[in-house]
Amino acid sequence: MGSSRPVVEVVRLGLVSYQEALQLQQVYVKRHLSGPAHALLVCQHPPVYTTGIRHKPYPAAALDRLRLLGAEVHQTNRGGLITFHGPGQLVCYPILNLSSFKKSVRWYVCELEKTIITVCRRFGIEASTSPHTGVWVRDNKICAIGIHCGRYITSHGVALNCNTDLSWFSHIVPCGIEEKGVTSLSAELLRDVSVEDAVPHLLDAFRDQFDCQLAESTNTNI
Repeated sequence: MGSSRPVVEVVRLGLVSYQEALQLQQVYVKRHLSGPAHALLVCQHPPVYTTGIRHKPYPAAALDRLRLLGAEVHQTNRGGLITFHGPGQLVCYPILNLSSFKKSVRWYVCELEKTIITVCRRFGIEASTSPHTGVWVRDNKICAIGIHCGRYITSHGVALNCNTDLSWFSHIVPCGIEEKGVTSLSAELLRDVSVEDAVPHLLDAFRDQFDCQLAESTNTNI
């Protein structure tokens, strides 16, 4: 049984710009054209606001206002509305061919949510899903999920707040959901929890939830 489980390459990118991460995702998506090449890109981003495809274009003045805060602004082809990425947030981009798992986008999003709920539980935090995509602690979102899937190959992914500066979220309506807040592992536990603290738990939970094998990347050209 063990050898039949899909192998997913773990690629640790460190702190990379959102634009660079987008380009790298496309590199890994294209690798699937010549056979299964599952990868998990793990990173953090400098401050950036991103918008998804389910949104009418933002007024230019609103985007300029966000840029004045010192953040980049990017429009993307993922699902979901506007959100923020920045230091202290664990961003994970699974580049999977769902044909090796289950050919269902709904199933995939549910598995991502369950993975993050498990991570939170490992820290002693009771998290859950809601009618809105993502993972929540009460009425506060702790992890945003926005994916793209073409020909059953996934990109984009999850963003788990570890010790993120949550004030960045006050300038937007995160994911377009009114009357909801944001939180982080650190805010819930009243102690500092870094991205580095959370990564091993995320990898373990992902491996178990997706019933796959993880292999650390040896690609030093990235």
